[in-house]
Amino acid sequence: MATGLANSAARPRFLMCRPQYYAVSYSINPWMDPQGWAAEGSDLGEAAHREWAALHAALLDKGATIECVDPKPDLPDLVFTANAAIVLDGKALLSRFRHPERKPEEPVFADALQEQAGLDAVEALPGDIIQEGAGDCIWDSYRGQFWMGCGPRSDRAAADVVADYFAVECVALELADPSFYHLDTAFCALPTGDVIYYPQAFSTAARGAIEERVAPTQRIALDRAEASQFSANALSFDHCLVLSSCTDTLRARIEERGFTVLATPLHAFLKSGGSACCLTLRLDHRS
Repeated sequence: MATGLANSAARPRFLMCRPQYYAVSYSINPWMDPQGWAAEGSDLGEAAHREWAALHAALLDKGATIECVDPKPDLPDLVFTANAAIVLDGKALLSRFRHPERKPEEPVFADALQEQAGLDAVEALPGDIIQEGAGDCIWDSYRGQFWMGCGPRSDRAAADVVADYFAVECVALELADPSFYHLDTAFCALPTGDVIYYPQAFSTAARGAIEERVAPTQRIALDRAEASQFSANALSFDHCLVLSSCTDTLRARIEERGFTVLATPLHAFLKSGGSACCLTLRLDHRS
């Protein structure tokens, strides 16, 4: 299991997108309230710029390399680059979005990954299979496998495509709560083998799959309040966990596993149902 720890300590590479056009202008999940955004949009827009810049600076300060997609008008969710693709071993499998509001992002992400991400291969999903990138398919370096959310945004059949393309196991987990519509809203795999997750986000069968593969001592279960802070929507590298916010209890549970917790508030992005993990796509994961 030393490989996962080594990968987590390597200099990470991320793809991000400045929130120049970020706003909540439509609703495709329960967090999104266009009328509420419009009522305080200028303040929220300014907050989004500050919060994104703080996350960007924090990642650079921790030694990360960051490539940026150019923001585009009328694509407010382009900022959530985790949904661009699944990336492993220098190969990318491009996402295909379920909602028409996000489909125009697909060629923008494809161009960025082909032209500036330094990858060996960038491929499209076959047929009409829907799968919404790394936000719904999380690499677990400790176990050498993917966990893939399915139901709300990604088809279960995509798990077989991911497994075949990357030649690793991909465990499908059915999401059962509309508020946790992507896997990364309710699940974070740490390089130590620990998993932060909100059990009630998953179907009974999906919870069983997690419990089968993750020992009780490695499960960090969130309650509803913690999950609603998007505490599972975190990114981990170099023994640091980066997230928007967490309770003191959760911080202690993470720190006792040898991690430093870096909280960088991202409240404006929670208005779209996103946070730290959603705003980044890791480009350097290795199996």
